[in-house]
Amino acid sequence: MFTLRPACETDRAALYRICLETGASGEDATHLYADPLILGHVYAGPYLTYAPAFAFVLEDQRSGEVMGYVLGTPDTAAFEATLERGWWPPLRDLYPDPAAVPRAARTPDERIAHLIHHPPRAPHDVLAEYPAHLHIDLLPGAQGGGRGRALMTTLLEALRVAGVRGLHLGVGESNVRAQGFYRHLGFQELRRAPGAVTFGLRL
Repeated sequence: MFTLRPACETDRAALYRICLETGASGEDATHLYADPLILGHVYAGPYLTYAPAFAFVLEDQRSGEVMGYVLGTPDTAAFEATLERGWWPPLRDLYPDPAAVPRAARTPDERIAHLIHHPPRAPHDVLAEYPAHLHIDLLPGAQGGGRGRALMTTLLEALRVAGVRGLHLGVGESNVRAQGFYRHLGFQELRRAPGAVTFGLRL
């Protein structure tokens, strides 16, 4: 009932929608954000634009609806530099920097806007062994049945073919289900910070 295929530009709206509907540690975050596109601008759009060879979607054959995706990049450091040159500047014009607002007082939109103006950089010690990274999200109707594993396997193979030696990913500290999924695939915990866990996998 599902087809796994490379993502294309016409999938952009679906990627943004899925990003929002899984944006609260895998749960629907639609009610949290005033701007329904802001999450996608950070966690989905740049991958389709700058790393399309490492973007795959899961499509429901009956409805034609995209129900999940995995998005990655083989070289995180180069990807971060590319976004700084071409992706973040127009978004910074669109979303004001909320730096003057105390962190605890920021709205969900302001917290994401802060990331747009001050994007975190992956630690050098992580990139030395795990230079690639990814994001994967599936809507509830596509979860189970090995579909998440199939998406991951497809991306991992694409990264291996590209000569990547390892990849990392971040997951919310409270998202225990996702952590178990990654551990089952062979990922090892690399570090833990308040609110987030970083996992790595050697390829």
